[in-house]
Amino acid sequence: MFYEIKAKSHVRVPPVLLKQNTKEAILQRLNETFEGHISNNVGFVIYVTEILNIGEGIIIPGDGAPYYETEFKMLTFLPELQEVCLGKITDITNFGAFINIGTVDGMIHVSQTMDDFISFSKSKVLTGKESKKSLKVGDKCRARVIAVSYKDLTNPKVGLTMRQPALGNIKWIEEDLKKSKKGKEK
Repeated sequence: MFYEIKAKSHVRVPPVLLKQNTKEAILQRLNETFEGHISNNVGFVIYVTEILNIGEGIIIPGDGAPYYETEFKMLTFLPELQEVCLGKITDITNFGAFINIGTVDGMIHVSQTMDDFISFSKSKVLTGKESKKSLKVGDKCRARVIAVSYKDLTNPKVGLTMRQPALGNIKWIEEDLKKSKKGKEK
């Protein structure tokens, strides 16, 4: 889920940025500091959207750069359990598929791709034995978040499933809808 979060921080504006407008310099420093930051409290910080308040600048002896207590808003992505995400398959391996769900790639274990026996081909395609459904790089899919781990903040993990109704490759979902409409018409 995407959130806009209010935060407060002391921002150091280096002397080289003092030529700029104070607000622009602080926004630049905030984005340098927080963009790409990952934590289990706020998730993935995308960027700082707005500065709400800038306090008086103070200079710490021996530094020469002013520090401003600043209140601001930032856009974040925090994957939540049971959340349904739309994404695109970025890679397929013999153990599953990786799907980009915005700011991070989630992993779908091969057992969570579909209700079928799955085979993996060297051309990076997962195919169901009975259903003949296939999954390849570039396919748009809908998946549900089943696990989120921030154990390693440099490489957070998001586990996904597509083994529930109305999840999976968008083409599969559309085909299932067409079949159900035909069944109702008869």
